[in-house]
Amino acid sequence: MGRTLLNKVPEITIYFWIIKIMATTIGETAADLLSETMHLGLVVTSYIMSTVLIVALVFQFRARKYVPGFYWFAVALVAVVGTLISDFFADQMHVPLQVNITAFSILLAATFITWYGYERTLSIHTIFTRRRETFYWLAILFTFALGTSGGDFLSERLDWGYLNAALIFAAGIGFITIGYYRFRWDPVASFWAAYILTRPLGGSIGDFLTQPHSAGGLGLGTIGTSGIFLATILGLVVYLSRTGIDQTPAGSTLDPRDIAEDDKGLDVAGVP
Repeated sequence: MGRTLLNKVPEITIYFWIIKIMATTIGETAADLLSETMHLGLVVTSYIMSTVLIVALVFQFRARKYVPGFYWFAVALVAVVGTLISDFFADQMHVPLQVNITAFSILLAATFITWYGYERTLSIHTIFTRRRETFYWLAILFTFALGTSGGDFLSERLDWGYLNAALIFAAGIGFITIGYYRFRWDPVASFWAAYILTRPLGGSIGDFLTQPHSAGGLGLGTIGTSGIFLATILGLVVYLSRTGIDQTPAGSTLDPRDIAEDDKGLDVAGVP
């Protein structure tokens, strides 16, 4: 007999990707706003935002089901903290970006390997246990740190520029999307590959909007850009909370033994 499984993450709809990319942009602009514009410094900002993130995750873990406000607030904070972690090692510890990329890639791979070793699936359609949720948030944190380092490497270290970097990462996501829909690539692998690329995409967009003209940006500043993106995310989260269109139906049931088989019928866009 099946039992009701309350997934702790949203269904993968177009709203998921819109908010995710905007949250990654916030991760870049908010980190710069706090550490540079408000002169809090990288270390102090890291301590403050890490503490707020821990509090947010406590609420997320204590919730019995997916709650849009809790979930997306935690994602936005992970975006900021992931950015700060990458910036700390690159700017404060002077670790080369290539080393950061390698280290975060290893940590992310180790998380996926351990997660799969215990659960035999990496699907986000089945985040309904504390252990799976822990692996999920660890993976998200490392994707943000990795994406930050990767985006900075292309746009700044290789001097390709923020706009060019954004276009490259967008093309990468488009390539994965075509591969999935046209050539039926694995849905779980396709999802995580696209998810990883959204971070450098959003970060490059954020830098392009906020950095001065002399650095290749539009010079809009971190305050206004962060405010506009935060307001948009808030509006979408309120809409999702009221409509519930990204929530797993409460009456849906699955037998845990059939989870791996069920995952095969769910694609990167959340459409069977």
